[in-house]
Amino acid sequence: MSILPSVDNHNKNQLQSFSRLSLIFEGKFKKRHFPQDPPRLYDAAQYLLTVGGKRIRPVMCLMANEMFDTIKEDAYEVAAAIELFHNFTLIHDDIMDRAPIRRGKPTVHTKFGEPTALLAGDVMLIAAYESLNRISAEYLHAILNLFNSTAKKVCEGQQLDMEFEKLDQVNFDDYVKMISLKTSVLLAGSLQMGAILGGAGAGNQTHLYEFGKNLGIAFQVQDDYLDAFGNPEKFGKKQGGDIMANKKTFLWLKTMETASAQQKNKLKQLLSCNDVKKIEEVLSIYKSCKVDNWAKELKQKYFSVAMDHLEEIAVVSIRKKPLQRLAEYLMERDV
Repeated sequence: MSILPSVDNHNKNQLQSFSRLSLIFEGKFKKRHFPQDPPRLYDAAQYLLTVGGKRIRPVMCLMANEMFDTIKEDAYEVAAAIELFHNFTLIHDDIMDRAPIRRGKPTVHTKFGEPTALLAGDVMLIAAYESLNRISAEYLHAILNLFNSTAKKVCEGQQLDMEFEKLDQVNFDDYVKMISLKTSVLLAGSLQMGAILGGAGAGNQTHLYEFGKNLGIAFQVQDDYLDAFGNPEKFGKKQGGDIMANKKTFLWLKTMETASAQQKNKLKQLLSCNDVKKIEEVLSIYKSCKVDNWAKELKQKYFSVAMDHLEEIAVVSIRKKPLQRLAEYLMERDV
């Protein structure tokens, strides 16, 4: 039996909030997803799923389904697959970035070692496909095609991200492309998968995808900003992690455009420095170039494009409210 409250098909404008759908999804997702043996492998895989996470992407899938029709049970399988895939990427990304903390806790490779973490990510990806394999044949082909396309793009984005770390200068448009692949397409794909399950037409699917894509870019601008200027206790990550990893973030790119010759030389020198004092020096240059204020304006630019696409979706406006409120929350967050 579904744990969803009953929905009158003649009153489909009564949509559920993100927080309500989060509780419903968490109730279904909060379980042991892996066998017990070998324990170290499967405990490592389960570990990241139990240390938090906002479940934004899977719940967006549910919200997109409900924008067009009553949520289908298949949507929970797709949402679970999305969350499992997302966590798979986090495990592997943290290894590549040598990140010690995720969601305020030790990363999987820090706690269990890199070899086990790699395998834990692998079995998590397999679990995602097992979840997709349980959906109705009616939707399987379209969902699998989009899921696979999205997964490949995320991997392409991560590769570009690693390559950019080794370059002295990165083109702004290339960076936006990388972020679109690494971060935005999973938000966009999650929304489109939900729209497919809700029976949305091609035009509405496209607008919902573009809404998610541009919201994802705005989200990454916010993420870059919080990594540099956010409160690490709230953010759940060590402050300046991107700086220590020599990531060419939005902040870095803009600073390299506007900084003085002396500041640029200093930033280039700091690339080869592994001392944590590097963070304070880079942040000082960021502030002097006012890239913190610029980042807020850039975030608003992409957010506005996202909201324009949401407005174009051909459903009554009240059905867009839950996604609109979620988007506004994501842009106001400090964690």
